[in-house]
Amino acid sequence: MRIMISADMEGASGVTWTADVLPGTEQWQRFRKLLTGDVNACVRGLAAAGATGVLVNEAHSSQRNVLLEDVDPRARLLTGRHKPLSMMQGVDTGLDGVVFLGYHAAAGAQGVLAHTYLENSITGVWLDGVHASEGRLNAALAAEYGVPVLLVTGDDRTCEDAADYAPGAELVAVKECVSRYAAICLPPEVSAERIAEAATASMHRAGRGSGIVEAHRIEVEFDAAHLADAAAVIPTVEQLAVRRVGFDAPSMTEAMKAFKIVTAIAAGAIEGIYG
Repeated sequence: MRIMISADMEGASGVTWTADVLPGTEQWQRFRKLLTGDVNACVRGLAAAGATGVLVNEAHSSQRNVLLEDVDPRARLLTGRHKPLSMMQGVDTGLDGVVFLGYHAAAGAQGVLAHTYLENSITGVWLDGVHASEGRLNAALAAEYGVPVLLVTGDDRTCEDAADYAPGAELVAVKECVSRYAAICLPPEVSAERIAEAATASMHRAGRGSGIVEAHRIEVEFDAAHLADAAAVIPTVEQLAVRRVGFDAPSMTEAMKAFKIVTAIAAGAIEGIYG
């Protein structure tokens, strides 16, 4: 049984603030250890239930956050940026399941550090007309390869979201959202125990199924007109409103690649505090 852990950081144990996840800060160094602790708890639980290979794919920002020297030796770490499928790199390699660890709620929704790809310039993303978090987008991509979502961890709003896009998956809320920058957090030891137990329980769902390739539509709304203008320069991307663009793709793989381009172009059009 080969399992991938897609490890984001905003939903990791204890994280509540920008500096907690901003590479290079003192707080980030502290929370790298807590993120790695969550990862190791998950690896431990998966291995206890028969996982024979675990790939940890770094999914946050610089994608160089997990401490390799502290990673459980039963796992391998995919670290670094510019991966074709980004947060889901490796989903096309014959996996039997995927874990979304340290995930968060969608842009435009309530949740600790809620966003979708860009930290605060995207106000909403819709997949086939449904408001979409990174988890919903990634679950649709996993489904294209017949890979089940086994477990999702994050704050309570993340778990509520996951219950809709990944029914049947195990859910672990490591913190309760109070506001965008505040949460009631479990101690890391308690989080680790719950993550490990849920990972073990989730393995009954492991097993690759038949993937379904079908067309998808993604729409993206930005907080400023010039970002939509920039994204609309991309061939196949249509400007739908002053701050909204959309595009169609023949598969979820192609949709996610196009979405990466849209967010990269928009990010390049942001100028300082004026956005």
